[in-house]
Amino acid sequence: MSTSDPIADMLTRIRNAIKARHPKVDVPASKLKMDIARILKDEGYITNYKLVEEGPRKAIRVYLKYTPGNVSVISEIQRVSRPGCRVYVGAREIPRVLGGLGINILTTPRGVMTGAMARKEGIGGEVLCQIW
Repeated sequence: MSTSDPIADMLTRIRNAIKARHPKVDVPASKLKMDIARILKDEGYITNYKLVEEGPRKAIRVYLKYTPGNVSVISEIQRVSRPGCRVYVGAREIPRVLGGLGINILTTPRGVMTGAMARKEGIGGEVLCQIW
C-alpha cells in the first residue's frame, strides 16, 4: 500500500499507537523518516528508534515514551506541509510552537532540523510537522 503522503502516515501511526498506549510502533522506512525519528529522540519525545528489516521491507521501529503516570510525552503531533499545500518559511518566519514548548521539524537545504536550530543557523525551509 502506498500513501500519497508517507510523512502524514508516519505521524498518524505514532498518534494512533500513543492513543492505544503501545510501547512501540513500526513505520515503513525512508531517509526522511529516519531524520524525523532522530529529531524526536534528540528532543526527548521518544525513547529510541531503530531500523528493522522484515523480509524485503525495511521499517523504523519507534519506541514511544511515557511518563511514570503512563501519560505520553507527545500530547499532539500535526502535519503542517502537505503534498497538496506545501508550507515554506524563511528563517525569520519560523513559527514558535506553543510559545516555545513544542518543536517544529523542517527540511532545509542543510538537512532535516528543528525550527529552533534552523532559526539559529538563519535558514528557512519546508515545515513538515509540529509536535508538543
